[in-house]
Amino acid sequence: MQTALTIAGSDSSGGAGIQADLKTFQAHGVFGMSAVTAVTVQNTQKVYAVQTIDPDIVSGQIVRVFEDIGVNAVKIGMVAGSELINSIAGALKTVSLPLVVLDPVMISKSGYPLLPEEARTTLVEKLFPLADVVTPNIYEAELLAGFSINDIAGMKKAAAAMLAAGAKKAVIKGGHLTGSQAADIIYDGEYHKEMASHRIDTASTHGTGCTFSSALAANLALGRDFFPAAESAKRYITEAIRRAPGLGRGAGPLNHMVTVNPL
Repeated sequence: MQTALTIAGSDSSGGAGIQADLKTFQAHGVFGMSAVTAVTVQNTQKVYAVQTIDPDIVSGQIVRVFEDIGVNAVKIGMVAGSELINSIAGALKTVSLPLVVLDPVMISKSGYPLLPEEARTTLVEKLFPLADVVTPNIYEAELLAGFSINDIAGMKKAAAAMLAAGAKKAVIKGGHLTGSQAADIIYDGEYHKEMASHRIDTASTHGTGCTFSSALAANLALGRDFFPAAESAKRYITEAIRRAPGLGRGAGPLNHMVTVNPL
């Protein structure tokens, strides 16, 4: 059985973070493990508070999983600050690193800051060089690239900026753009490809970024190449949104139990 490790924060409502990642790994038939970076107080309506985990505990979780079970892919999500980022990078440099998907989580859907502004540089300097793929959404890509993104051309430019910053490949998630299509751009340093699906009119969008990146990591753990892995993750997230259970009074969670056969 293939394995995947998620390094991310816990979501008490179960729709994002560690909980979403583990559910997504399970849906793909991948054995999931976790290194918890923070505990959040949240539900579908907002994030109320965040308590970060001691950096030594975080790095210890990572190293002990690697030395015993082994890891076929790593997904990194909420990292919460420079000290944690340095600890995670240090731990990953001591192991035989598999494929790494970095989702640069910076702000919650309700607007709660999840990564201090001063830690953005540390994120890029320490974790981008370790990442096989980075998966920012439009807002995150704008902050990282330093320019506004309003269309597909801007997304392609941002993808190139992610590689210039040290990542090997990029997925720019375009769900926050307007229009009837929800389009993402995937880029491997040579070719751009647009992944588009019909936009679903729903309030159930909690944890979409976490879920996509963990689906991508699961597909990579299963040995799929980057482009097919990204396309399979796109189909999974689209179906998970389409079949969302309608829970909560705010931005509800997805249906992580859906299955999507790879092409």
